[in-house]
Amino acid sequence: MEIHQVNGKQGLQWIISGFYLFMKAPLAWIVTCFTLIIIAIGVSLLPFIGKFIFTLISPIFLAGVMMGCKDMERGRPLQIMHLFSAFRINTASLVTVGGVYLIGQVLILGLVMLIGGSQMTDMLLYGKRVDESELMDVMSSFLTSSLIALALSIPLMMASWFSPLLIVFHDAPPVAALQRSFFACLKNFIPFQVYGIAFILLTLLSMATYGLGFIVLIPVMFTSIYVSYKDIFLAEPLRIQGNESNSENSETDRDNQQHHTTSHENGIQQQNTAVQGDQSQWSETNTQCAFCNASIQKDQAVAGQGKFFCSEEHHKQYLSMQKPEN
Repeated sequence: MEIHQVNGKQGLQWIISGFYLFMKAPLAWIVTCFTLIIIAIGVSLLPFIGKFIFTLISPIFLAGVMMGCKDMERGRPLQIMHLFSAFRINTASLVTVGGVYLIGQVLILGLVMLIGGSQMTDMLLYGKRVDESELMDVMSSFLTSSLIALALSIPLMMASWFSPLLIVFHDAPPVAALQRSFFACLKNFIPFQVYGIAFILLTLLSMATYGLGFIVLIPVMFTSIYVSYKDIFLAEPLRIQGNESNSENSETDRDNQQHHTTSHENGIQQQNTAVQGDQSQWSETNTQCAFCNASIQKDQAVAGQGKFFCSEEHHKQYLSMQKPEN
């Protein structure tokens, strides 16, 4: 399974192709993503452990959605049950990826709190007010810890980006999937920069539409992940099997029509050749009477003066007509 390096413009192409796949079944995508959001909210409402549980199982849902993308590419419809289809395939490996991501998030959060100090922690967790004299120090610590959290979160996200797809489509072990996902993102850092900038702009545009744009943006995010996976790991563009079948049928119809036309022309040519052959054969065995132009066989004709006649009488009449001229 080779990791391919693609052009920077492909980051934008992933979004465009993802939108194309979304438009193949927009209603099904909206319903599927809405169902996933409801599940995420419901699980997160569980006290203490809700958010941890959803983080653990989120790779399973992502893998299921990717399986739905693959089925759509094969011409099959997207269904809500695709969300749960990965629960039957490599569930332990997918949960392991979720566990690694969860542990990474916890460590990053702990480091942020450690750098920010107790004052920032009290302000964020408990809403404690800070004196104006201490506000600048708290804001400086908050900015530093935020930059560190961002710097550590990016590699964690890179390692988790393709991991569910590699596990469910290639049966890769969790550690190997995390490594390949990280190096795939690193090798294609420029396309992912273009992809990230484009998504930030689309997110701002969605927020400007009072959140209505997220109805399209969230499904496109999922479909674009699948397109980027195909581009980087399979070196293949998105191909919808139904469209290919229609194109192949059209080409077949054109080929059949061309073959029929060619066969018809060949048939006419053969007929003309046969007629010419018959005419040539007829001219060798038959002739015409020089007096009445009747068709006669040469072996039965009366010959005279280099011409052929159908009877002796016509021969004499022909001679009588020629005498006055002489």
